[in-house]
Amino acid sequence: MLLTHARIETSLTLRNGEQILLTLLIPLALLIGLTLLDVLPTGEIGTLPKVDWVTPRIFALAVMSSAFTGQAIALGFDRRYGVLKRLSATALPRWLLVAGRMVAALVVVLIQVIVLGIVAALLGWSPTGAGLAEAVLLLVLGTLSFGALGVLLGGWLRAEIVLALANIVWFVLLLAGGILLAPSALPSGAAAIVELLPSGALAEGLREALVNGVLTAKPIAVLAVWGAVAGAVATRTTRLT
Repeated sequence: MLLTHARIETSLTLRNGEQILLTLLIPLALLIGLTLLDVLPTGEIGTLPKVDWVTPRIFALAVMSSAFTGQAIALGFDRRYGVLKRLSATALPRWLLVAGRMVAALVVVLIQVIVLGIVAALLGWSPTGAGLAEAVLLLVLGTLSFGALGVLLGGWLRAEIVLALANIVWFVLLLAGGILLAPSALPSGAAAIVELLPSGALAEGLREALVNGVLTAKPIAVLAVWGAVAGAVATRTTRLT
């Protein structure tokens, strides 16, 4: 039941043009543009090849796009059109409805990382092999954390509000949440806040893993706390209609 539900959710996501634009085409365009154009603070990059600095952050953006923004919008409109209400009347338990979406999100993230990784490799990306396992762990944890946040948002508010709010949060976290600008490029007070956001924690954790081959405890703790809190609240606030 879980695999069937996850396969259907994955298929629906990959057949949705707006979802493909959000989850793949925009991160792909940013990966190429930020690598080839001089629009990043060169002091933050230092002597590191630009593509090595950009790629982990684009991975974080891809996770946020699919697991949070796409998840929240899809769930909001599924509630509006009565999809969840009808599914709840079947043999599918409520926990499996959420688990199927999480598995589907992991599959979509896997596809995103493969495509983005191939393009990054063509642009000269060369990650350190010592940090690949750590990066996989962060990607899984980031997907689950952002997925819980997406379920929280999409299962609580009206679909129109979810659509607007999810996109606003996406833009805010992209510009000021530690993805395009690293915490070290921000004032100390702002940097401390950004490092505690799931976007900043995931981006910095992936950079450390793929560039330096190390895994620090802070990004894992931040993502785990966000995921646990969002999941706990979502179980109390998510409505079928």
